[in-house]
Amino acid sequence: MNTILTTNEKSVLLALKEEHLTSFQILSKVENISMILSLYTIMDKLTTKGVLKSYFKENKKYHYAA
Repeated sequence: MNTILTTNEKSVLLALKEEHLTSFQILSKVENISMILSLYTIMDKLTTKGVLKSYFKENKKYHYAA
C-alpha cells in the first residue's frame, strides 16, 4: 500500500524513526507543530493510515512508526 502523507505527518514519523516517544516528546522534536491538539489530530490520521502504533508502559502512552 502506498500511503500519501502530509509534511506534518512525515515530520512525526521521522521523529519516531529512532525511538518510541510520548506525545510531548514528539511535540518537542517536531518544529512545525506547535499545539498538542494539532499533534493529536495528525497522530489519529497516521493511526488510521496504519503507519502509527501506540502502547502503554508505566502509565505513559508511547507511539512508534509501524
